[in-house]
Amino acid sequence: MTKKYNGAYYTILILLVILFIFPILFVLMNSFKGKFYISDVPFAWPSGDYYAGFSNYTGGIEKANFFTAFGWSLFITVFSVGAIILFTSMTSWYITRVKNKLTSFLYYMFVFSMIVPFQMVMFTMSKLADTLYLNNPIGMIVLYLGFGSGLSVFMFSGFLKSIPLEIEEAALIDGCTPLVAFFRIVLPILKPTTITIAILNAMWIWNDYLLPYLVIGVSTGYKTVPVAVQFLMGSYGAKDYGALMALLVLSVTPIIIFYLFCQKYIIAGVVAGAVKG
Repeated sequence: MTKKYNGAYYTILILLVILFIFPILFVLMNSFKGKFYISDVPFAWPSGDYYAGFSNYTGGIEKANFFTAFGWSLFITVFSVGAIILFTSMTSWYITRVKNKLTSFLYYMFVFSMIVPFQMVMFTMSKLADTLYLNNPIGMIVLYLGFGSGLSVFMFSGFLKSIPLEIEEAALIDGCTPLVAFFRIVLPILKPTTITIAILNAMWIWNDYLLPYLVIGVSTGYKTVPVAVQFLMGSYGAKDYGALMALLVLSVTPIIIFYLFCQKYIIAGVVAGAVKG
């Protein structure tokens, strides 16, 4: 009976793997086809008359100014993730170590922000971003810090509650200031959760389309990769599917590579951050 159940489980898992990998392979396959063949024969192998070589890639890069968009996406993602990790780890440390009504209120406000749908605040947020001149890459870092703080504070706080306070007290007795104790003692211990938070936020920020579109728009020189890819959709039904497929491959490749290198830390970090104090 056990072998039969194991066989059924493996069959289901293999089917799920095929189900999730197929869209990626479909996009990759069609990125090498001529744009007129993609809609006519979407499941045909790119060979013979169907094969367009790398013309879709070169054309898409030129039309969407892809490398500039890639640079802005990289800038926003790296500095947003860095800001989220730095500020939310320090905030979580203060919340868990200083017990009073204010810190309790702050913690529940961060947790509450996780359940507020983005659609509820997106129009007021975009108006506020324009008023405060946050409609630029630096402003995007501030906005992503705000939207990413809820989950990050929740995970960091859960892990910090499991760290014995005596470790920090020993560092203070040895002459460390609270900030030195945090950066030299606490932050290295937070490594599993830090890596998990970095992965989750990097994947979200890199792939995010709606927030850059609302705040920065498409008429500026600060387009991110998702906005640049959407730019190829054109208007009045004009769509260059070949270039679109090629840029989709280029846009997802960096984050897939990043995830594959770091995915082993995700489970450890999530479990570590799930400790209840």
